[in-house]
This record gives sequence, structure tokens and C-alpha cells, in this order.
Amino acid sequence: MRIGVLTSGGDCAGLNAVIRAVVRRAVHGYGFEVYGIHKATHGFATRPVDAVKLTPGDVSGLVGRGGTVLETTNKGDPFDYPDGAGGHQDQSHLIGQGYFELGLDALIGIGGDGSLGIMDKLARQEGWNLVGIPKTIDNDLGHTEAAIGFQSAVQVATEALDRLDVTAASHSRVMVLEVMGRDAGHIALNAGIAGGAHVILIPEIAYDIEIVCQHLEERRRSGRNHSLVIVAEAAKAPEGDRRMQTLAQGEQRYGGVGQRVADAIAQRTGAETRVTVLGHVQRGGSPVAMDRVLASAFGVAAVDLCAEGKFGRMVAWQHRKVVDIPIGDAIGHYQAVDLDDCLVTTARGLGITFGDR
Repeated sequence: MRIGVLTSGGDCAGLNAVIRAVVRRAVHGYGFEVYGIHKATHGFATRPVDAVKLTPGDVSGLVGRGGTVLETTNKGDPFDYPDGAGGHQDQSHLIGQGYFELGLDALIGIGGDGSLGIMDKLARQEGWNLVGIPKTIDNDLGHTEAAIGFQSAVQVATEALDRLDVTAASHSRVMVLEVMGRDAGHIALNAGIAGGAHVILIPEIAYDIEIVCQHLEERRRSGRNHSLVIVAEAAKAPEGDRRMQTLAQGEQRYGGVGQRVADAIAQRTGAETRVTVLGHVQRGGSPVAMDRVLASAFGVAAVDLCAEGKFGRMVAWQHRKVVDIPIGDAIGHYQAVDLDDCLVTTARGLGITFGDR
């Protein structure tokens, strides 16, 4: 069997560990050939296909290396691809044929909800044999308790809060940390609890800045001279608006909510505030141990599914073991923070406010 592997969507820590696991299991376990596709599905659009044969020696030492040696992209929908002249064209068939030109029997695609959705659509249209592996720092894919990259992003945010706490106490400041979280607040929630934040603002719970400031004022009146606020980039005020930023290319992205919250706190309480935006720091760097373990387990299981001929499936982590589910089920169920989630209850029990009460 000849298996292809690619990374798609945004990068995160743990992708190289997956590639390593796929190659080692495929070659040592089954005697399969493995080809790495460069730049996600875009590699299939070039002629010859932009791919490289991978051996166990090629992936040696990758378990702790951040990023992806195969490169990735989260731009250029194959079904609506920019043609360079201001228009768009459907390149899906060209990309689909690249799979067959490379002589693949199966493809292991590593991605989040958007990129797995595109690959699943391509597989159905073009007749690919596809197995998916979930990766997203937002941890918002359905039916899996964990996705590659999430734990590493939480660790980065937690370490940032640890560092900010010290300087906040030294200067009697309110420190606001803005983290990623496109539509889900899992990073902010987990890091906020682990890093001792006093306010956690997430997209799933509309915040009232007056309630936030009351909470901070109560802390100050009780003799605590500093506070930590962690904000997911898509956190929204009660009126439902979210802060967007327009990039140089005209693209709009979430961002700026940290400064908005800090300014409002300073105006209402007189507290000295500072803002830190982690941005892509959360994506880079070496994966933490759990992401390395998860990546290894997912990579091995994905190859096993290929060997068993079980396609159209995504590996997932449930109840401390790897299972497999239909890709459509995973991308069809968006996993935001449940307001009755144990961690929401935990945070409230610790006296943390979400700005809603």
C-alpha cells in the first residue's frame, strides 16, 4: 500500500510527531510506502505532484519539533481557488487527480474542521480513500475530547499568566492577556484556571464590563493589589459585537478585544492596565508531552485504519483511548464550551468571573 500524508489548515505543535508516527507505523508495521504532500492539498495541484517519499530515517527526531516539515496553508479553497486575475476557479478535479498520479491507495489528512471538511468533500467527489486526524488549538472539533496542538497552546498561555502575575503584583496592575479562540473559549478557560486568572472572558458567555470591573474593585478593596484577566479573541459584549481587525490585504480577523477590555477597565476603575497578545506564540514551539503522546497514538491508529480498509473515518480521543468516527460527524458537530461544563463550574467555584454575574 502507498499512503500519502499531509498537514492542512493552521500550524500547531505536534504535527511533526504525527508525521513521524505515520511513517514509523506504516513502514515498520506493514511495509507500506509513505509520501508526504507539501503545502496541504495545494501539493496535489502541481505537476509533478509536490511530494516526497518519507522513510523512518527522514522522520527521526521529529517527535519534539514544532511546526510541520511538510508545510501547510489555510488559504485557497480548492473549490473556489483565486486565479490571480481577481476571479476564482474550481481546482478540485486537478487536485483530485494528483492523488492518483502519485499512485496513492490512501491519504491521511491532518486538519481542523475547515480543512477536514474540504478534504472529505474532495475524497467523496474524486474517490479518495481518506482517514482524518484532528488538530486544532481551539479544540472545537466534535466527538473528540482532545485534538493535537490544544494542550501545547494552553501551556503557553498558562506560562504567560504565571509571568504576568509577578509583574502585575510588582506594579499593582491589571494584566489582560488575549489568547486565540476563534469561536470557542477552551484555551482561555483551561489556561485561566491553571494560571490563576481572576476574570475569564470567552465567546460562549457574553460579558458585561461593569460586572468585570465590580469584580476587580472588590478584589482591590479586599487588599489584593493586582488582577489577571484572560480574554479569548472572539469574546463578545452583551450586545453581541466582537472586535475585528482588518489586515493589510483586506482580510478581517478577530483581534483587539484585549485592548478594548483593558481600556474599559482603566476608564472605570482607574487601575493601571497592560495588555499582552499571545497570537501565534501559541502555535509555535515544541509540543508538550500530552500532544506528543496524542500525536503518536493518532498516527499509529490512522495507519491501522488504512490497513483495515476503513476510510472516511477520523481518529478521536474518547475515554482515554483512540476510537474512530465518521469524518462528517466530527466536522458536523461544533464543540464550543458547554455552559454546564465541569470547568465552567470549577472556575465559578474558585471565584473567577466570566463577566456575566
